[in-house]
Amino acid sequence: MSARGLLDELGRELASVEQAIRTHRYLAAAPGRESLCAFVGEQYTILRSDRRGFAQLAARFSEPPAGDLFIGLAQGEGEALTRLLTLAGSLDLQEPSLATYEPQPGCQAYSAFVAWLALNGSRADLAVALLANLAAWGENCRRLAALLGDRCDTSFFEFFAEPASGFEELAVAVADEGLAAGDPPARAKRAARLLQAYELLFWDTLADAL
Repeated sequence: MSARGLLDELGRELASVEQAIRTHRYLAAAPGRESLCAFVGEQYTILRSDRRGFAQLAARFSEPPAGDLFIGLAQGEGEALTRLLTLAGSLDLQEPSLATYEPQPGCQAYSAFVAWLALNGSRADLAVALLANLAAWGENCRRLAALLGDRCDTSFFEFFAEPASGFEELAVAVADEGLAAGDPPARAKRAARLLQAYELLFWDTLADAL
């Protein structure tokens, strides 16, 4: 099976979860400062974990195209972390307070699974899961940038609002290479299903705290 065919199947199977993320109640109105501070605290832990996870994947799968994809993702998490600290500063938060923030399990399930995949997942698992997941995350970041434009720095949200140039084509190539080498399609679909569910759990946990 090709990556495109697998993604078409996942699009149908995960449509309800995708819709729940894109229409989440957390985005019904601009979140207040306390909720935004929690968002920043959670993302501070997530980004640092994901950057290490993608670096681990780049070490496991060092040859192109997979090595290029995972190195690029690790670099992107570093850029996002810089932008997150700028967002934090616009909310009068300093990095020492972020380092002592106590994250919520429901918000951290996503990055915990990325870390698990970094050790145990195949190339296809990661590439397919990210392709299935990142569009909804990007859409929510785009909406938050619009909602918060006059209240804080929004460069973090703008960074994720559009996929990096060439990301989709590169990730599809990685998935196709993995599938051709024997990575099981069923495992890649499972990884995508779980990652998307953990994405929804992130937003649910933030909203439940409001």
